[in-house]
Amino acid sequence: MYIWNDLHSPRLCLRRLRLEDATAIWTYRSLPEVARYQGWDSYTMEDAERLVTEQVEVVPDTLGSWLQLGIIERESETLIGDCGIHFPSEHPQQVMIGMTLSPTHQGRGLATETMESLLRYVLGRLNKHRAFAITDADNHASARLMERVGFRKEAHTIENVWFKGAWGSEFLFAMLRREWQTNCASLGQSLRGNENMGARN
Repeated sequence: MYIWNDLHSPRLCLRRLRLEDATAIWTYRSLPEVARYQGWDSYTMEDAERLVTEQVEVVPDTLGSWLQLGIIERESETLIGDCGIHFPSEHPQQVMIGMTLSPTHQGRGLATETMESLLRYVLGRLNKHRAFAITDADNHASARLMERVGFRKEAHTIENVWFKGAWGSEFLFAMLRREWQTNCASLGQSLRGNENMGARN
């Protein structure tokens, strides 16, 4: 049985989604500026309710699944975004990660703090070999975030995807576990931080 423990950092808590999170998720995911680089054109309350309902049954580190976590600002106990971890069936030792942060909470380093918690979880506790992320090449803020937390830009694919009525280009970012360990050591950071991670019982 998998016992999930929330992931804590100085200002944030990453936790499993709850049914009562649907309204907050809909509020920021329905914004045009949020949808611009996401896979949806519009986002309804029904979409948000479906997301949280489906997540109830997800067991972390299950091949083929997406685990979606709520990003909670600890001081206000407010849900300010969500982040996802995909466990590809064809690559059991790799994970894909991504996040959506409400525009009202951007520009404060919270995205960086979220990504650092995710890396400690997937490369530390879960002992995965590689974490990767794909961003729209026009999403410069996401590209800067990936580089800031230590990802390598492995590829720049040119007009490889038909996206929202036009051909789009993408960046592929990745980090190996040993690279993450080296980065943590050079910065004097703990590989565990102050998080309590999920554990198998």
